[in-house]
Parts: sequence; structure tokens; C-alpha cells
Amino acid sequence: MDDGAEKPRQRARGRSDGPTAVEVTERLRHQIQEGLWSPGEWLREARLCAEFDVGRSIVRRALGNLADDGLVILEANRGASVTVTTLQEVFDLYELRASLYGVAARFTCIRASPVLLEEILQKSDRLIAASEAGASADELIHQSEVNFSLMAGAASIDAQKMIAAVRRKTRWHWSYVGLAESPYPQGVFDHWRVMRAGLAARDPAMAADGARDILYFMQNEVSRLMLTRGLGMQASMQAAPTRRRGP
Repeated sequence: MDDGAEKPRQRARGRSDGPTAVEVTERLRHQIQEGLWSPGEWLREARLCAEFDVGRSIVRRALGNLADDGLVILEANRGASVTVTTLQEVFDLYELRASLYGVAARFTCIRASPVLLEEILQKSDRLIAASEAGASADELIHQSEVNFSLMAGAASIDAQKMIAAVRRKTRWHWSYVGLAESPYPQGVFDHWRVMRAGLAARDPAMAADGARDILYFMQNEVSRLMLTRGLGMQASMQAAPTRRRGP
């Protein structure tokens, strides 16, 4: 081989190689909910760009997503600061989500095509089987979200938007931890079995009751978790935060 031969150039790093705005949003969401960022702390763009190896446009979109979900406050010429999530807010959001998921289950019974309904039933069976096999809370929550997304597709566009908005606000780390640390984690899957039976029979009332009870179970577990850890008891922050984190 000719030592003087030109060596292949290393491929330049493309924009698609790094995390997307959605991925940065989810990672920050978990950091906030795990307490790595305290209420009132500032999320500095420069620090986040370095931490995630992304440009400012990605960070700004991620912070905008978090602001839409109420996890940070955007202030002109200052940046984003972490908000306080109160127990009352969490409780109320789960209450609203339970109502909307009941609507989704009801509409699935009424409107879903045989093909869509069969897919939902099969995914429900896989979820229940995974719970019995000891799958992780993360995996179980993920599978349940996939199934509810299919069910939401049977609702109107406006209803789908409302479900998506409320889901973003309650798709928090507490959902995973609440299920993982529940004294009786199989309890939520008892409600999944009820909903599944209602869907199979195209019984809107039974399916809606099962769907609502799934969210009520999670509401209770997440509220219990926050209470035992002394979290979410503060009043919502209105004043501008003063703490700093990093440069």
C-alpha cells in the first residue's frame, strides 16, 4: 500500500447526529422531576448547549416545550427558570386526564374500525402479560401510552389535542416512580383488564370506567409518593426566581 495515499476523510458531524429538541425536552423533564434542578434555578442556554452538545436553536425549542408544559417560566432577556409543581396541580391534571381517557375509551367502542380495535386489544394483552412477567415501570408506562395514543385516534381532532396537552403535563417522572413504588402495582392492571373487556364487548360504559380508574389509580399513587417525600406542598411560585446554576 502506498503510504502517501490519501486517507479517507472523517465524516463531518451532521445536524442529525445530536439529540433533537424533543429528546432534550424529555431529558430536561426528567432532570427537573428528579430534583436535579430545583425550583427557581435558571436553565442557562450556554450550559445546556454544552451539556447536550447541541445548538441554541435546539435548546430554545426544548425550553419552549417545557414552558408549554408549565415546568419552566420563560422571561425576556433572562432565560428560563424552573417552576414549582404543586400537589394540587398534579392531582387536578390526573383528574382531567382520567376524564379525557374515559372519553377516548368510549369513542373507541363506538367508532374504532375492527382492525384498529383488534390492534388495541392485542397491545392491551401484551401490556398485561408484561406486567405479570415483571417488566419495568418505564416499559409498562410506555406500552400504556402507546395504547392510549391509538385509542385517542378515535376521538375528534379537538379532543385529541386536549388529550395530548394534558398527557404532556402528566407524563412526568412521578408516573414511573409511582408505579414502581406502589404497594400493589398490579392494581392498575386490574383496571386495564376491565377496560379491555369493555373494549372487546364494545361496551362504552365499561371501557370508560376502566380507563378512568387506571388514571385514578395513578393519581392516588403519585399523590401518595409526593406526600411521603414532602414534595409539591409549596404554593405556586409567582415571583421571579433568584438562584443561579452554572454560568
